[in-house]
Parts: sequence; C-alpha cells; structure tokens
Amino acid sequence: VQLQASGGGLVQPGGSLRLSCAASGSIFSMYAMAWYRQGPGKQRELVALINRAYTTNYADSVKGRFTISRDNAKKTVYLQMSSLKPEDTAVYYCHAEGYGNIYWGQGTLVTVSS
Repeated sequence: VQLQASGGGLVQPGGSLRLSCAASGSIFSMYAMAWYRQGPGKQRELVALINRAYTTNYADSVKGRFTISRDNAKKTVYLQMSSLKPEDTAVYYCHAEGYGNIYWGQGTLVTVSS
C-alpha cells in the first residue's frame, strides 16, 4: 500500500482546510485509516482514525473541529479541519493499518498563522 497525502498549506487562525490521502492497492476498504501529526519539537500524535466499519475516534484537542471520513470507491481518506488554531501547525501524516501491516504517507505541512 502506498499513501499520498495532499491538501496542506498556510491558513489563518479560524480557517478551514481539507487533507486528502489517496491509497494504492485493491483492499483499501479492509484497512483502518488514520491521521497523525507532528508539530515543531513535539512527538507524533494520533489526530483521528476511522476503521473498516466507519467508526471514528478523535484526539481530545480536535474533537468538534476535525472530521475524518473515507471513500472506499476512491480509496481516499479525508481530514476536514475547521476552526484551526496555531497549535494545529504540524506535518500531518496518513496512516493505514491492516493484516498485520502498517503504512505511512509522506506527510503534508499545515501551518496556521496570521
């Protein structure tokens, strides 16, 4: 499985951004998908995940502001980010897990600044 993340950029506080992660492979629907992020000087942390049954889970810091979704037909997972804060600034990584394997995308930078 190869993961290609996109959609990062510079956004003002309070703004919105949508990240996309396109996956290769024929069994995308069987993988649990997630977004992680790593801010400056911080450890990588889980932001949101969505499993095969479309059950979602979020970090407390993004609950109510971020929404993860998936389109199995397009083999793509999304992260809709709203009410962005400067502390959301980070490199965001797409993550896939299934059949005992873990895959990471290359990361996309999100900068929240005025």
